[in-house]
Amino acid sequence: MPPLLCRPGHRVLLLLLALLLPSLPLAYAPAPLGPAAALLQALGLRDVPSGAPKPRSVPLIMWRLFRRRDPQEARVSLRWTSSGATLRPCHVEELGVAGNIVRHVLDRGAHARILEPLAAGQCPKWIVIFDLSAVEPTELPSRARLELRFAAEEAAAGTAGGWELSVAGAAEGAGVGPVLFRQAVVSLGTPVRAELLGTTWAHNASVPRSLRLVLALRPRAIGTCAHLAEASLLLVTLDPRLCHPLARPRREAEPTVGGGPRGSCRARRLYVSFREVGWHRWVIAPRGFLANYCQGQCSLPAMLPGPGGPPALNHAVLRALMHSAAPGPAGLPCCVPARLSPISVLFFDNSDNVVLRHYEDMVVDECGCR
Repeated sequence: MPPLLCRPGHRVLLLLLALLLPSLPLAYAPAPLGPAAALLQALGLRDVPSGAPKPRSVPLIMWRLFRRRDPQEARVSLRWTSSGATLRPCHVEELGVAGNIVRHVLDRGAHARILEPLAAGQCPKWIVIFDLSAVEPTELPSRARLELRFAAEEAAAGTAGGWELSVAGAAEGAGVGPVLFRQAVVSLGTPVRAELLGTTWAHNASVPRSLRLVLALRPRAIGTCAHLAEASLLLVTLDPRLCHPLARPRREAEPTVGGGPRGSCRARRLYVSFREVGWHRWVIAPRGFLANYCQGQCSLPAMLPGPGGPPALNHAVLRALMHSAAPGPAGLPCCVPARLSPISVLFFDNSDNVVLRHYEDMVVDECGCR
């Protein structure tokens, strides 16, 4: 193993991560980027979040999605899938929609504010504002689910006949727009959910930079008004640049890092720690991951695989034979990844939103001579 990789420092880990993560088109990187900037860009961040994120709990749905998508978590999770199960790389199975980026966005508006003086018997309206400026123009929305939580005492009390939720649009400084849709609400004991895609904006439209809504919840019969405790938006988008067309098998165990003749081409263990690069304050999970790397000889007979190893390419065998007979400028085949698998990263973005992103080809599972 090269001495540089024995105890990698911050700059080495940043460079490694920048090389592993998928790069963006040149149109988004007009000037050469350093390792840290390239990694931030691949994570969909403009800058490292300043300071520690504001204290907030990670929603249970985001934990479930992460544990289902991340192979290392799946091995110890109670929701571990059966042997041989595959996950579609551009699909969120838990929600039944296409996507590889999930954001949990909190309301940034004054949702308890009354927009107009209340007449007798009227309930208040609330403004909710969701900052979606971090969403790239190339991302295609597949789900935008509004979730509302109400005061616990009112949710437990209930009211006869239930409630009716109305959602209207609102432009900044332009007042309340027409009602976009109405929805019956039976109980406030569980979060009230409403799908916005197809009602607030069209399915084939891009995600707006900011989403401003006016909410009203009225009892269908005479009863008390409810008080909004929290509003959030679960946004799922698909970035085709991070999507592979073919499904990859889920890793069920750590990659084989041994086997084969000593010194032959094989996967070597390399653990990347987010704490070592100072990102543990805003990367929620995982704490690190096994990136691994390939190293070893590709000469005969060392390059011939052992039981269960990837088969050697005929071209690589021929090239090794030619080199052993008459060494030339072409040299020996190279020891490179033969099978890779993905990881998922759960983190806080610059607006303290919880983001789950899925990245293909991040872990070397097997190596071969090419």
